[in-house]
Amino acid sequence: MLHSAAYERHTPLLYFLKNSGPLVCALQCAFALIFFSIFTLQPAAFISLYFALWKSVCYKMTSSLKSVYHISAFSWYAFVVMTLAAKDGEELPPGICAYGGPWKYLTFLNLILQMLFFGLTAVNDLQRGKKSDSTLKRFTDLIFSVFAFPVGMFVVLLFWALFAYDRELVYPATMDAFIPPWINHAMHTVVFPLLLGEFLVQPHAYPRTKNALATLGLVGAGYLFWILWVHVKVGIWVYPLLGHLNAVGLLGFFCFNMSLVTLIYLLGDKLNSRVWGKKLH
Repeated sequence: MLHSAAYERHTPLLYFLKNSGPLVCALQCAFALIFFSIFTLQPAAFISLYFALWKSVCYKMTSSLKSVYHISAFSWYAFVVMTLAAKDGEELPPGICAYGGPWKYLTFLNLILQMLFFGLTAVNDLQRGKKSDSTLKRFTDLIFSVFAFPVGMFVVLLFWALFAYDRELVYPATMDAFIPPWINHAMHTVVFPLLLGEFLVQPHAYPRTKNALATLGLVGAGYLFWILWVHVKVGIWVYPLLGHLNAVGLLGFFCFNMSLVTLIYLLGDKLNSRVWGKKLH
């Protein structure tokens, strides 16, 4: 899709890497990353080479392979959501079903968001004709850039940071009897590689930064209002951590979270540009 004459001036090594298949190339790049990290003092130069190789691989990637990736990711999220839904009849830990059920948890909302994004992207892959200019493609670009990547990465980073500090603040031990470890990782770990893989599969058109950040701010404020509303209605905090904060602490925590989401959005924009060579608007 994005091509330059430099691709044609490859060495035999690059020719082998480009034509040995995406999965094999991924292993080769990973090995090269370890090798260069150990035996050179120029990690920045290697990172540029790594992205150049992946960019070449992604250029050669067929639409059918992209479809397989998107359908697989959608199927995975659908399976996780259905597994959680099947637990509705089980004896649940206190607070999970109180006012709003799982819809008050950002982790669950993120699962729905990721499933929606990959599902719509898979549908777009199956369209005939020029898909890059379709309304659905522009819509999925918006979802990925403004919501799926920032929110998904935020969930992963904040959850594991708090879990490492004190799991009782975000994921009490009583949850282990209800949610097995593999579902925990499905909700809070697998999101990370699937989102990074999306950068390697296809480019995404990012909106104007000020518009994107304004939208993120509105959505973040809406979620804050939602969890405050739950607390007012039933007297529980969605996350135990919030019960340890006063009004000033809540405001500071919210501002910190929005700053983190903003940084993640900007990182996604940079990654998209770095992998695909130019910024798309």
